[in-house]
Amino acid sequence: MMGHRTTFWTTTLLLAAGPALAAAAEMRFTGSARTDAGDLIYLEQHQVNGSCQEGVFRPQSHRIGYVKPESEAEFATKDLTYQDSVIRPAVDFRQPDFGETLRITYPSVSNLTIDWRTPEGRERSFDVAFGQDLVVDAGFDNFVRRHWDSVLAGEAVPFRFLGPTRGEHYGFVLEPADSSRITAEQVLQIRPTGMVLRFLVDPIVLGYDGNGALTDYYGLTNIRKDEDTNHTAHIRYSVEIWPDCELTP
Repeated sequence: MMGHRTTFWTTTLLLAAGPALAAAAEMRFTGSARTDAGDLIYLEQHQVNGSCQEGVFRPQSHRIGYVKPESEAEFATKDLTYQDSVIRPAVDFRQPDFGETLRITYPSVSNLTIDWRTPEGRERSFDVAFGQDLVVDAGFDNFVRRHWDSVLAGEAVPFRFLGPTRGEHYGFVLEPADSSRITAEQVLQIRPTGMVLRFLVDPIVLGYDGNGALTDYYGLTNIRKDEDTNHTAHIRYSVEIWPDCELTP
């Protein structure tokens, strides 16, 4: 009888505590960015720390180290912190070879601040109001998983996507796609919906496996080729460490 009572009270306390006692979890994966000709440009080393909440992985912090093929030293870094939303992380991006830094912070629940030091050495700042459908930076990956059932059913999901160096967000849609560029269990794309932007910005093509893990990214990256242009690359991802819970709801 005492054993049953102990189990009862332990279960009650766990239920009352809720997310505070969520199990810590980690995910690690590596991306290889290549040109259309197959030449390796750089590697991405990802470490995501979070917790398992109701059986689903929730990221809390995400660090990316960018490494050139001929060196183990990082030439750029990105630190993401997911506080109030898994689709709108705080961002601290640094690319010392070009003297560039980009920080995105959230002074309130409906406004964000962008502080950008350009490769030319100029300091630019933006204050941007946003709604709950805004996606920021790598938050697109969590956005995909949040709408996993919808996209697998063939639905198109509209959202706003932040263009940080322009200090503005734009209408985009996430949808299933056919692409000759990547082969994956699930092929999706993120494309702009505005008439003008559709002529200026190519869709980003994404590949996912059946577990909801990103396997491919084809499109414009945030790594600079030179002071005026960024690399367009096909990045293939490989997971080394999985969290002890599901990636999708």
